[in-house]
Amino acid sequence: MQSFAQEIEGFSKSRLKKQVTHVTTITGRRHVERRRDGGTCEVQDIEDEPTGFGFVEDKSLDLQVGVVRPFLLLASQDVAHDIDTLQRYKVSHVLNVAYGVGNLFPDQLTYKTVNILDVPDTPITSYLADCSSFIDLARAKPGVVLVHCNAGISRSTSIVIGYLMLREGLSFEEALGQVKHARPSVCPNAGFYRQLKSYAPGRA
Repeated sequence: MQSFAQEIEGFSKSRLKKQVTHVTTITGRRHVERRRDGGTCEVQDIEDEPTGFGFVEDKSLDLQVGVVRPFLLLASQDVAHDIDTLQRYKVSHVLNVAYGVGNLFPDQLTYKTVNILDVPDTPITSYLADCSSFIDLARAKPGVVLVHCNAGISRSTSIVIGYLMLREGLSFEEALGQVKHARPSVCPNAGFYRQLKSYAPGRA
């Protein structure tokens, strides 16, 4: 009489079809995985098929501008690189808090670049005084300043929230609510969120 394990092994060898799995990694590498008898896995690269990313690329432009104040705008790098949108909103100054994003119109606009990494450990509140001074400079012209990072979701959002707290004395919840109303997609990373929530600049 066969054991239960022997019955399963005999069933799998006689009735189950061998499976081939096509795999695309996040780097775009494509290969085929085949299971051999004994449980070993054979991997074979696919060289005659077009390569691509292992995820869906979002190539659509984000030209949505959040008007936080008449002089203070919030957006992604797409807006910062679109001269028609910049002119439509009468932008005179650009605060670029992205990392590795160029300033395309230096002859037409006044720029300030602050390289900030979008990681929770970045001390975002340490940048607020310097960035707020530039926003004040634009406002005094009078002008319109666009604050942007890459996606206009975390770093630039945090700077604008901090500005409202520092200059207008708003609470974190009030500032976040107003910024989110202007640009619904905003979402500071967890570290920035915690830092801003405990930030207590007082009224300046």
